[in-house]
Amino acid sequence: MKILVSGAGVAGLSLGRVLGVRGHQVTIVERADRLRGNGSPIDVRGDAIEVAAKMGILPAIRDARIRMTEQVHFVDENGTAVGRLPADIGDSPADIEIAREDLSRILADALPDVVDLRLSESVTTIADNDGRVDVRFASGGSESFDLVLGADGMHSAVRRLVFGPEQNWIRHLGLYTAITDMPGEVDAQAERINPMFSCPGHLAGIARFKDRAIGLLMFASDPFDYDYRDVEAQKRILLDQFAGCRSWRVPAILDAVRADPDLYFDSVSQIHLPTWHRGRVALVGDAAHCASPLAGRGTSLALTGAQFLAEELERSGGDHVTAFPRYEARQRPYVDFAQGTVEGGGALLVPPTQEAILARNQLLQPVAVGR
Repeated sequence: MKILVSGAGVAGLSLGRVLGVRGHQVTIVERADRLRGNGSPIDVRGDAIEVAAKMGILPAIRDARIRMTEQVHFVDENGTAVGRLPADIGDSPADIEIAREDLSRILADALPDVVDLRLSESVTTIADNDGRVDVRFASGGSESFDLVLGADGMHSAVRRLVFGPEQNWIRHLGLYTAITDMPGEVDAQAERINPMFSCPGHLAGIARFKDRAIGLLMFASDPFDYDYRDVEAQKRILLDQFAGCRSWRVPAILDAVRADPDLYFDSVSQIHLPTWHRGRVALVGDAAHCASPLAGRGTSLALTGAQFLAEELERSGGDHVTAFPRYEARQRPYVDFAQGTVEGGGALLVPPTQEAILARNQLLQPVAVGR
């Protein structure tokens, strides 16, 4: 079949791999001018490891494995460690941590020749007609496909065009988060230490992995309107939000925010849809069922969803009317579990009061020294 995939994140690239090797003619369009490489490390865990093995990319993922989370220290305003996450988090054969750019590279390198990857391109209209889907692109061109798969993230254009406005499906979890590049903080000796500082309703941290350092910011807030594509507006939001939280290394992180043209900023939210398919269009990954960063399972859900969809199309002989519901039935239990794991995660990371911060630190393993 001739299949369009919108989005070249983990879900989209995975779809390109698993559909392409099954002989389908796949076009992937990505709004950005390059594959996404910024952001914090991500996890491949649980049954997604078996999926990666089926896709033939597990050896490369294991070779690129990093270990970071066992060195998360909560620090006070002087940088003294006052608590830490358990040392065995992320150190399990069933949980592989990898840099986002490495997984994107591995998936892109695994794309078959039949896959056409188009950067700086996006979908603007979708018309599901008898036996085909007619699509118009931002570049002005148009094309017809047998199927369209939306793998374009929490703010999915495909979902909006086919299923309706985002506000109908998004569930805000009370937090916003940001990630900024901090090249001046790269320190080989400090690579395994990732300090996090809390003030009421706010979290700031520095994470180091490989030869990179990133600044992490999170704050509690009710939902508000902003343009998720306007980086300068997002920077102003962060500077305003952290104006009263200037201890420890927060000023250095905010300086990095000002300088970063590729700042990541978004709400911590989930997507809840009654169904992920309509006609010849289906959604995969965060576009269908974002579980939020608090779940730590978005990458794994993208991998399993792509594999299940490809397998069900194959088993049904390309009959999407049969394949789409079967894909959803297989994927739903994973999604329900992931979305249900976020309870209490926000309060642990971003306690609302100073008293709650002290209680959190006492709950975690105290350490005598820190950075």
